[in-house]
Amino acid sequence: MRLPGRLKLTTLGDLLGTLHRAGSSGTLELVEDAGPTAGRTHRVHLRAGAVSAVEVDGAAPQLAELLRANGAIDESVLRRSILRSIASRRLVGDVLVTEFRLDPCVVDRAVRQQLALRLQVLDKIRDARVCFRVTAKTPPGALSSDPLRPQEFLAGKRRARERGIGISVDDLRARRVLGVEATADSVEVKRAYRRLARSLHPDTHPNATPEERQDLASRFSELTAAYRRLSA
Repeated sequence: MRLPGRLKLTTLGDLLGTLHRAGSSGTLELVEDAGPTAGRTHRVHLRAGAVSAVEVDGAAPQLAELLRANGAIDESVLRRSILRSIASRRLVGDVLVTEFRLDPCVVDRAVRQQLALRLQVLDKIRDARVCFRVTAKTPPGALSSDPLRPQEFLAGKRRARERGIGISVDDLRARRVLGVEATADSVEVKRAYRRLARSLHPDTHPNATPEERQDLASRFSELTAAYRRLSA
């Protein structure tokens, strides 16, 4: 499995889709390294290809806010649970369930809503350095036993094919000639060119008819032009 090194070459939806299909367990890191948000690092933790936790560096929906907005708990109870969680260094959801007897299903729904909303925040990031780590530590409170289902973390996410990933029509056409995805990096482009060049070069078909050799030469020329455009 190979992921693009930059978010601008793909989308969060495509990254999560790739990791889901591969059944990957680990942490997807998005590191912003330009502009006013440079230095921020966001993490999406996955278990067997499903999202179990999302960490956003910056403003992000908090569990207490969602419980308040959903009318799931009395304001005074919520305020006391927050203070107690801070004092005991425990998660608010854990305090609410164990000490204030809040229905665990209510907390679970709010946590899942929180993760989905945090993914929406990350989906708006236009560029960041992409890295996947299989040894990263999962944060407390992760949904390890029942992570988000694909429809919960993939639905509504932008895809590269829908936004053109910020490259020109000519570049997209060149990638089609080479038979590579719009998100393919330079290594994949070179590998595809070499493979096709070996099969299309007229000299590798000594028994071809004049018409076939002319067709091969035309296709080889188109292939070379596409590669030169993408590697310039």
